[in-house]
Amino acid sequence: MPPPSPYRGLPARAFWRGAVAGASPFPTDIYRPKFAVTRDTKVFTAGSCFAQHVGAAMKAAGIGVIDAEPARRGMTPETAKRFGYGVYSARFGNLYTVRQFRQLVAEMNGAQPALPVWERDGRFWDALRPGVEPEGLATPELVAEMRAQHLSALARALQEAEVIVFTLGLTEAWEHRQSGTVYPTAPGTIAGSYDPEVFRFVNYGVADIVEDFTALETSLASINPDLKWLLTVSPVPLAATAKEDHVLAATTRSKATLRVVCDMLAESSPRIDYFPSYELVTSPAHPRSPFAEDLRSVRPEIVAQIMQTFLAAHGLGGAPDAAASPNPTNPSTESESDAVCEDILLDAFAPDRP
Repeated sequence: MPPPSPYRGLPARAFWRGAVAGASPFPTDIYRPKFAVTRDTKVFTAGSCFAQHVGAAMKAAGIGVIDAEPARRGMTPETAKRFGYGVYSARFGNLYTVRQFRQLVAEMNGAQPALPVWERDGRFWDALRPGVEPEGLATPELVAEMRAQHLSALARALQEAEVIVFTLGLTEAWEHRQSGTVYPTAPGTIAGSYDPEVFRFVNYGVADIVEDFTALETSLASINPDLKWLLTVSPVPLAATAKEDHVLAATTRSKATLRVVCDMLAESSPRIDYFPSYELVTSPAHPRSPFAEDLRSVRPEIVAQIMQTFLAAHGLGGAPDAAASPNPTNPSTESESDAVCEDILLDAFAPDRP
């Protein structure tokens, strides 16, 4: 008889052979929710580009995703999305880092970011969400006015929310040296101009991100003490890195850091859960690459299967409807091409290669 072992009697999901090798790339038991998300749950969505797919699938499933800044009447869906309406629960654009989210809530409570307006060719952009006004605005005063309206809507949304679904995307960012104000894009990418004496590159570590999240959670608990969190990590690789490392190594470092943070946070509280979208994309059980030809965009049918896994775990039945579910017979379609992502603009700075 084999000697006793702590592995004897463990469920099949604990063993690579059978749970990954020889199994579906979307195992039904990979995610066991800590708390329920129902169609009546008031969900606040935020995060990096991949979070846009999460929010769209939840809306399509009939979940009560908050939209505190709806598009103006008569605006087409395409135009609305281009200008940041309906993409997240408020019109803050992509929050690539936890530091961004922490800063946004601090500003909502009265903090003042440095250099909040960037200029290019006589037009003006909100430096904290430059992607939501792709053409810029006519005056700095108009930028400030619209931002004040946005912060007011954000406060209402966060007070109403029951669950925040937050997708962590990046560890790399650009900060204002003197104040620490963090921006979603490097100055000079969409607007503004880069001055190394004014701005610096940062790459947050585990301790930095845990500290930021703890401060963010504490701040929000003061206005919404019953708030729960559902964290996930974006599987989309970095478009570029400002580190000296190869972009592949920089991507691995970034995603590993974020994954460790999520584990630490989820283990620390019954109000914080983690959904493994990153693992479902990067699993070696896929019979073909889950990425499109650019090796960054997650194929639409993979996104649909990921969200089906989430919805099924919450008893919400099956895949998202046709409004959010890509056509699985067209695997060449790039799901990320439908997302509004500032970081893809970095491709324009890549040198030509033979």
